[in-house]
Amino acid sequence: MKQVISSERRPIKLWLDDLEDGALAQAKNLANLPFTFSHIPLMPDSHQGYGMPIGSILATEGVIIPNAVGVDIGCGMCAQKTNLKTLTKDDLKKILGLARKAIPLGFNWHDEDQDADLMPEGYEDLKIVARGYNKALKQIGSLGGGNHFIEIQKGSDGFIWVMIHSGSRNLGYSVAKHYNKAAIELNEKYHSVVTKKMELAFIPLQDDLAKDYINEMNYCVEFALANRKLMMARMMSSITEVVKNEYDLTLETDEIINKSHNFAAWENHFGKNVLVHRKGATKAFDGELGMIPGSQGSSSYIVKGLGNPESFMSCSHGAGRKLGRKQAQRELDLDAEIKLLNDKGIVHAVRNVSDLDEATNAYKDIDIVMENQTDLAEIVVKLQPLAVLKG
Repeated sequence: MKQVISSERRPIKLWLDDLEDGALAQAKNLANLPFTFSHIPLMPDSHQGYGMPIGSILATEGVIIPNAVGVDIGCGMCAQKTNLKTLTKDDLKKILGLARKAIPLGFNWHDEDQDADLMPEGYEDLKIVARGYNKALKQIGSLGGGNHFIEIQKGSDGFIWVMIHSGSRNLGYSVAKHYNKAAIELNEKYHSVVTKKMELAFIPLQDDLAKDYINEMNYCVEFALANRKLMMARMMSSITEVVKNEYDLTLETDEIINKSHNFAAWENHFGKNVLVHRKGATKAFDGELGMIPGSQGSSSYIVKGLGNPESFMSCSHGAGRKLGRKQAQRELDLDAEIKLLNDKGIVHAVRNVSDLDEATNAYKDIDIVMENQTDLAEIVVKLQPLAVLKG
């Protein structure tokens, strides 16, 4: 932990030195909520979000806050280790070519419904999920846009890994928008101290609306995992096709490591059962494996949680943005960012100024981020990027 701010109703505990003013103002709003429990931890990748900083944790008593989970419910990462030790640049290009045919990127979906058996069960009684289910059948196994990625990596353990960052597509967005709007209307009806401007409208847990949101949120978390699993399976199929044809090798894989970073869950901390909202932060319970990716072009890490109670047993979910998307497109040098990736031998798709919002230097230095959380998670494997697909 780097510092503690004690000027608000609840302390704010920071694992970073470079927090922007907007994110600090949002953290103070969280610290002053009447139902906030204990303190507000800010992870080393924290930066301003909607209502609540990305890379922060909020534990509450008696309420749930849809916007403290976010619009991409269940967004997270998974990683899988293979038995391969090397892939050539030509191999990587062939694999990405096959993957692009199997996995829609950005706003694209599958043309046909995917297998319904891949979907989580129990959607019928969920109002918003049921409404979006047919669309989700075409979106499962698709990457989405923004900072979502698929990356082939070489580990310090000597093996090839695949890492995927993606969420719940339109399903989670629809659930989040519906229940946040309902929470705003509820707060205005009862003249809540939580103003609309704070973007932290809450729902009392005894209200049926909270039960409905929690059920739909949990479905979206499961859908996001199913989405990542299907993409991972299709990535492995693409790799299999190349290595089988080129080298007559049989691909073997370890179990998938999965971590969500936009969700709320019941947990026990400091002797109390509380509802822990993680927005751009991941669980780091003692001994639990997770992953912390860097930016496009920098290292990522497989980590093991240390179960630090001061962070509600959490760690960062990535490097964290240093520049806003439009700011990055204005300020970064396209040729320099392309050269940085090329010099490292990474197969990438940075071609235009519009791609600079996801360039390496749009993000914080992952090495500093890792140094700032040595009390939250320990490094198990360091991963270097070989090839990347972006949404």
